[in-house]
Amino acid sequence: MIYGLSTIIARMLYFVMTPLYVLKYPPASYGIFTNMYAWASMINAVLAFGMETTFFRFLQKVEEKDKKQVFNNSFIVIASLATLFFITAIVFAGTIGSWLNKGTYNADYESYVKYFALILALDALAIVPFAKLRSEGRPIRFGAIKLANIGIMVILNLFFIALVPYLIKDGGTLGNWCSGWYRNEWIGYVFISNIVASAATFLLLLPEMRGFYFKPEKQLILKMLSYSFPILIANISYIINENLDKIVLPIYLPKDIGDRDLGIYGAVGKLAMFLSIFVQAFRLGAEPFFFSYAKNANAKKTYALIMEYFVIAMMLVMLGITANIDWLKYFIKGNVETRDLYWSGLFIVPLLLFNYVLLGIYMNLSVWYKLSDQTRYALYISLVGAGITIVANYYLIPRYSYVGASIVTFLAYFSMVVLSYVWGQKHYPIPYKLGKILMYILLGICFSYLSYFVFNHNAFVGNGLLIAYIGGVFMMERNQLKRFIKKDA
Repeated sequence: MIYGLSTIIARMLYFVMTPLYVLKYPPASYGIFTNMYAWASMINAVLAFGMETTFFRFLQKVEEKDKKQVFNNSFIVIASLATLFFITAIVFAGTIGSWLNKGTYNADYESYVKYFALILALDALAIVPFAKLRSEGRPIRFGAIKLANIGIMVILNLFFIALVPYLIKDGGTLGNWCSGWYRNEWIGYVFISNIVASAATFLLLLPEMRGFYFKPEKQLILKMLSYSFPILIANISYIINENLDKIVLPIYLPKDIGDRDLGIYGAVGKLAMFLSIFVQAFRLGAEPFFFSYAKNANAKKTYALIMEYFVIAMMLVMLGITANIDWLKYFIKGNVETRDLYWSGLFIVPLLLFNYVLLGIYMNLSVWYKLSDQTRYALYISLVGAGITIVANYYLIPRYSYVGASIVTFLAYFSMVVLSYVWGQKHYPIPYKLGKILMYILLGICFSYLSYFVFNHNAFVGNGLLIAYIGGVFMMERNQLKRFIKKDA
């Protein structure tokens, strides 16, 4: 709960910045923001190299006295990758920036590349220390550092986007000084804020690196890389499924239209972030639990029960957001000139939400190949999903813009869920109540469709359907809930 809560609070603090971004920046500028962070997600997956999951797995394999070696070698791998990436990005920043700007050199794009080189290197160096905190069962410190990261970024964003323009408008000595360097509507201030926040996070994590020594152990590193490589490909494929559309949308569409549509797509996607936060929070708390609980006799039954209630929780969040989209949309209202433009993409929010439901199910299903050391299946599944994403984006985005992109994500995640379930039941069977889970999903989809498209996203009707869904779940689960209550008593 603490891991999840800290993640939710941190992501929510970042989420509240969205109204400020869409108010300050037109869709085309917000499109640049979305594109850069999409690239950052892709590169971050490479730099992480699957070492977080590998770190947890190898801690279970070694004796207590050797756990320090697992930390040291995990950190050496990531630090080496981060250093190589940072140097390369800085040296070729101008060339990369020109490519991102469709072949035209722009000093701002070169600066953006340099900023993200530093952000990504710092974030990579924090991966293993954060994993160490989780493995040691220190959620309070973990959460505090996560909150500090987002808090610093939010404060600096408010400074650059709100306070400085106010000071300039108000005049005076301080305002005149700010007007000498401040650039209105420059998205780079968001990236600079991120640099400071990432640097502060790295400094706060230095105590977790106490005792680190640079002494690579070849055999251990090779074993870890062998385990982590399929996870790396799986993570890259996940990022491809999640963010490739945001990378290629400006490429497949004319520049002005592409940046505008990407800005709309990125903004409405923030409304689905609630469910994304829930999925991420679950993963942070569940992954260490799955590994530590694997030796229990009833582990598989427990995993099946977790899946069932996880799906129920996700469908409730999906229905809740869909039912209340008429007032949630004011988070992305922008200004008078851009409001209708941002709101024109709201109709895809239910589909984006369901895509996160599928992602959450896949993450839950993935326990089978992690616990059975068959991570090669993560490679196979992910390559199928990534292949669908790459090919389908090529055909659908030029024709349907961000609508096509959201459909592609659905196709990719759905195929990955099916493959993971089928192979998982063959190699590490878990007694999921498939019929019951499908019933909850189909009923949630039906109610979401009625709420948004049939009843024109009326909040009263939508919340009525949400209450009906909760009532149905309670009736179905009442016997299980009674057993839980008796057990706790």
